[in-house]
Amino acid sequence: MNPSTFAHWLHEALDDSDGTERRHIIHFNNPHDYAVIARQVGQHRRSLPRLHQVQPLHSIRAITCSLRSADQLAGAPFIQSIEADTRIQMHTGGKSASLLPFGESKSGKRAPSRILIPWGIKHIRAPQAWNKSKGDRIRIGVIDTGVDYNHPDLRYCLSRGINILNRQMLPLDDNGHGTHIAGTIAAYTRQKGVMGVAPQAVIHPVKAFDHQGGAYVSDIISGIDWCVLNNVNIINMSFGMKTYSKALEAAVLSAYRAGIVVVASSGNEGKQAEVDYPARLKQVIAVGATTRKGYIAPFSNVGKQIDIYAPGEKIYSTWLRGKYNELSGTSMATSHVSGVIALMLAQKPGIKPLRVKNLLRKHARLLLKPGKNIGGIREIHALRVVTALSSVK
Repeated sequence: MNPSTFAHWLHEALDDSDGTERRHIIHFNNPHDYAVIARQVGQHRRSLPRLHQVQPLHSIRAITCSLRSADQLAGAPFIQSIEADTRIQMHTGGKSASLLPFGESKSGKRAPSRILIPWGIKHIRAPQAWNKSKGDRIRIGVIDTGVDYNHPDLRYCLSRGINILNRQMLPLDDNGHGTHIAGTIAAYTRQKGVMGVAPQAVIHPVKAFDHQGGAYVSDIISGIDWCVLNNVNIINMSFGMKTYSKALEAAVLSAYRAGIVVVASSGNEGKQAEVDYPARLKQVIAVGATTRKGYIAPFSNVGKQIDIYAPGEKIYSTWLRGKYNELSGTSMATSHVSGVIALMLAQKPGIKPLRVKNLLRKHARLLLKPGKNIGGIREIHALRVVTALSSVK
C-alpha cells in the first residue's frame, strides 16, 4: 500500500454501519502524503461510496472515519498514528456534566426589568475596567452548541460562525449551553437585559456539539481549524474529557502558534490534582470555578495545572428563545476568563498567549480560606489586569 492507492484500501477498511464507537482519527506523517491521500479520497468518492464519510482535518494532516478495525491500516509507513475519535461532553451543571433539563423551574427565567450585571461580572470588577476597555472588536470563537441568534442581548455581538455538524445550516443552538456562554462573554443591552464581561467583543459561534451537549474530538478539531483560518483572537472551550488525544493537542498547538489564546474549563468532578483535557495541555489557559464568597466551588476540579479561577456558581446569563438561565460549572468560569482576555487584547493588541496567561496570574486575587491562603490559587481580577496593561510595553 502507498499513498496513491490508499483510497481503495481505506474503502475496504471503512465501517458503513452506524458504528460511532468505531470512529477513528488517522494522522499522516507529512503534508505531501496527506495531500496525495486527500486528493485520492476526493477523486474516488463517486466510485467508492463509503468514502463520503471521510472528513479531512487539515491543520493536523489527518482524516476521521469509521473503521471496522484499525489494525488493517496500522502498518502503513505513511501513517503516523491512529486513535479513537473520542466523545466529549460539556462542563456544566455542578457535579454533573449534564445540562439542566428544559422542563425544570430554573430554565427560562423572566427577563430582567432593567440592565442587569450578573454577580460574577461584578465580582471580578469588569464594570470598573470598562472605561479602559470593553473588548472592542476582539474576535472570540466559542466552540460549543451554537447560539440563539434571535436573543435581544446577543444581537450586537454575534458574527459569522460555522455549523460543524451541518455546514449548510447556521450554528443555531438547540441545547442552551452555547447561548449561556456567549452571554457571559459579550452580552450587551441598552435598555433591559444582561451585560457580559466584554460587551463590545465579537462572538463567532462554532457549533460542534449536538443538542445533548456531546461532540467528537474530530468535531472540535474542525472547529479549531475554522477559528485558525478565520483569524479569531480567542477560542473558548467549555468542555473536556479524561483521555489524552494526540490529534486534539496538535490542533490546539496549531492555534497557539497562530497567536490565538485558548481557554478551557478544568472539569466538574470536584477532584484534587485532576484536570480534564484540553485544559491540561500546556498551551491552554485552564480554568477552575469559584463561589460568590470567593472560595473554590465544591464541584470544581483543583490542582497545580489550573492556571486561574473565576466565578462559576449560579451564573445568570442568556438562554434559548430570548430567555435567561442560571447554570453552575467550570464552563461558566471559563466564559468569564475569555471575556477578561478580550478586554486585555483590545487594550493591548498582539499580546502572545503565554504573556496573557502570566499577566492573568500575576494580577489575580489570591484565594483565601478562613485564617490562611491556599498555595497560590488565584481568582481572575479584570480591573487589576487591565489597569496593569497600561504600563506593559
